[in-house]
Amino acid sequence: MPAQATTATCRFPGCQNPPEQPEPGQSGRPPSYCADPGHNRVTAWRERQRLAAEQSGVTLTDAQAAQPVTMARVSSAEMVRQAAAVARDLQTITAQFSTAVTTLGDPAAAEAEVESARAAAEQRAVTAEAAQADAERRAVTASQLRAAADEAAEEMAAHLESARAQAEDAREQMTQAASEHAAELERIAAEAQVRVAAAEEASSAAIRRAEEAAEDAASQAQAEAARAAERAEQAIREARAQADSQVRDAEAARDAAAREAAHSDHQAQEAAQRVATAEARAADARDETARVRQDASRERDELRAALEARAQALEEVAAGLRTRAERAERDLDAARGVEADLRTELARERQRHSEA
Repeated sequence: MPAQATTATCRFPGCQNPPEQPEPGQSGRPPSYCADPGHNRVTAWRERQRLAAEQSGVTLTDAQAAQPVTMARVSSAEMVRQAAAVARDLQTITAQFSTAVTTLGDPAAAEAEVESARAAAEQRAVTAEAAQADAERRAVTASQLRAAADEAAEEMAAHLESARAQAEDAREQMTQAASEHAAELERIAAEAQVRVAAAEEASSAAIRRAEEAAEDAASQAQAEAARAAERAEQAIREARAQADSQVRDAEAARDAAAREAAHSDHQAQEAAQRVATAEARAADARDETARVRQDASRERDELRAALEARAQALEEVAAGLRTRAERAERDLDAARGVEADLRTELARERQRHSEA
């Protein structure tokens, strides 16, 4: 049977096209790549390197693809350096291995290890004996502690019984105290109610007295002011009448002196003297009138100031009375609050007593 002919393909990895046909009359080696311009010896080598890198899980750099010989030279130098380092590590490991093999075959090393094991066993025996002695001591201590615990439990039971008896006595005393406290609270509440009523009555009486005192003081002040004003007016009228009379007398004397002066020089001189005297008396009367008026004005001003001071004092008294009334009201409110608290406490005590 004749052999089947093999069909040639492009040598570019993965390409199934036939190689390019040589030109007629061309001699030499026939083409190995197809008519694709990108399929040649260089691109085929790069593609094979890429595929090999993918299979081995290595990333092929652009420098390795563009300069494969240079990069191979650099890589080989690095690998030589790494091989030298590995050789040095291998020499160290070989020396250590030789030392270990020598130690394995040395009887003295075996004897030293046996001696160390024997010493360790003796130490463990001593430690075990000490632990046994310690365990015996702990057993004795535990027995003593158990006896003490039993004794303490008996004593605790006795104390518990005594505490129960004391608790029962305390409960009875508490019940009695609660009853007494409830009675005391009732008594205090009654006293508080009495005090509240007394405080209310005292507050009302104080307010009434304050109002009456203020009214009386105001009435007295008004009456006194009216009387003082009347006295001042009367004094002014009397001073005016006296001054007018003195002026009239002086004028009459002056007229009489003038008449007498017409009869004789002597009489004229006397009249002149009388006129001067009358004028002096008239001037004195005018001065006295002015003084009286000034005194009346001063008395009126003093009376007004006294009345204002009295009114201020009455205001202060009224304010004090109002303050006392307000304080009495606050005391009354506080007493009412205490009474309410006592009633609440009494209700709680009664409730606790009924629950007990």
